[in-house]
Amino acid sequence: MRYKLINDAAERTYALIMETGDEAVSSLQGFCDQQGISSARFSAIGAFSSAVLGYFNWDSKDYEEIPLREQVEVLTLVGDVALHESRPKIHAHVVVGKRDGSAHGGHLLKACVRPTLEVMLIESPRHLRRTMDAESGLPLIDIDASGAD
Repeated sequence: MRYKLINDAAERTYALIMETGDEAVSSLQGFCDQQGISSARFSAIGAFSSAVLGYFNWDSKDYEEIPLREQVEVLTLVGDVALHESRPKIHAHVVVGKRDGSAHGGHLLKACVRPTLEVMLIESPRHLRRTMDAESGLPLIDIDASGAD
């Protein structure tokens, strides 16, 4: 993965260009860890050779995996970054298109890039924090705990 800082203002903007073979979620996570990004939003387009989406099952409080074992277009990928247990945590949703024009969407668990994924990441000057939500069992953004530093 290559990246470039394209705007160094209060909200820094990065262009991240992932290439064939890059794993999208772990590459984005590694970038945020390396750069110390604790609060951001991002969007992306591109394509995957395969992907695993997730559907959150409220009853089991876990993600059901939806494997896609074919080339798909990334029609839209959006998400955010917030601190959870002192580490940036990626939360991403994706809609992908298949060859026949059908679309599939869900939480992005993992995906293999082919040939590219073009990500625009905008870092916020204020920190966001996640805390565990007792009802869902998920680390959700806690507005009251965010922006303290």
